[in-house]
Amino acid sequence: MAEPIVYNVTDDLVDRLIGLAPGAKTYEVRHFREKVAAATQGSYDALFDPALPGLSLAERLLVALYATRITPSPLLAAHYRKRVAEAGATPADIAVAESGKPSDAATPRLAAILEFTRKLIEKPVEGDEAALKTLPAAGVSTPAVVTLSQLVAFLSYQVRLVAGLEAMKALEGQPERAAGTPPAPFPANTAATAPGAVIKAHGFTNESLEWKAWLDVVNVETATPEQVAVLEESHPKAKVSDYYLFLVHQPEILRQRSTAFNAIMYAPGGLSRAERELGSTYVSRINGCVYCASVHAQRFEQLAKRNEVIAQVFEDPATAGTTARELAIGKFSIQITEAPASVNADSIQALKDAGLNEGEILDLLHSDAIFAWANRLMLNLGEPVFPKA
Repeated sequence: MAEPIVYNVTDDLVDRLIGLAPGAKTYEVRHFREKVAAATQGSYDALFDPALPGLSLAERLLVALYATRITPSPLLAAHYRKRVAEAGATPADIAVAESGKPSDAATPRLAAILEFTRKLIEKPVEGDEAALKTLPAAGVSTPAVVTLSQLVAFLSYQVRLVAGLEAMKALEGQPERAAGTPPAPFPANTAATAPGAVIKAHGFTNESLEWKAWLDVVNVETATPEQVAVLEESHPKAKVSDYYLFLVHQPEILRQRSTAFNAIMYAPGGLSRAERELGSTYVSRINGCVYCASVHAQRFEQLAKRNEVIAQVFEDPATAGTTARELAIGKFSIQITEAPASVNADSIQALKDAGLNEGEILDLLHSDAIFAWANRLMLNLGEPVFPKA
């Protein structure tokens, strides 16, 4: 069994890159959710563990450099550029990751890895079964496919977390502004449905769906003790879920990811559970993840006892929202999903104008960012299974 990863706050990569220090407002807000910070760092440590088999450390760092260049995230790209050079990647391979042209890679294996990365970063819905199966064809084993998929999905989360925290820090340094006038709800968007009603629009639904992996999952009967322990920690139904049974090919990466997810979505206080689910549904709708949108639409309705805003999100997320607060949550969720580099102090101020405080803004940032991660796994490792008609 792998040694447990121990979190040391003084080694926190996100804090160091952004320049967050004890005593500053954004630092204190972030570390109120210490479990999230610890699992974020734990995920980074697990994904870049030099001893992790399947993909070399240099390959993983080339993926990280490539992903953070094309997103883009200058802070993270500079970090990974330094690390990949230290890891011994060739200048030619680094040049390919910098140029954004997978076809120029020195080997078919690296070309396939970087092309898969490009699809998941730029348009995750294109990470379909055909895209996934280019990896085994290029000599990437199933456990290494899990590593690569988790890595690209984690980088998508990390980029958005850093962008949001940078924006929060930027606003922290400005004079306190008077609250602006929140936008009025769009009067043309009147979608309403009775609680419990089935909603279907543009391929999205709030019906209960199943999910099926495209590659071999772990057999619980022959799983290692560590794999079984991680499944039991992750979710009550993990042992019968293709999703968890596939991800547990790399148990420590799944452990850190599950810890982050559970701390983000279920921690008490801060942003309401319903609004975290709403942010997740906006993100899933934008990314085209039918399965995640279904699950979190249902959870929103269970918590809020209404679903009219879900009908709106499925129909047109850009105009969805029954209140100024929901409109602001939607606008931020769309921006951080589609263009994280554009998120700035004004983006955070707009949330404050709608009544969110710093802790609630952090929770929204976390829930939006973790679905950059979750959507990419659901979209690139398998497919939803719809109820039989």
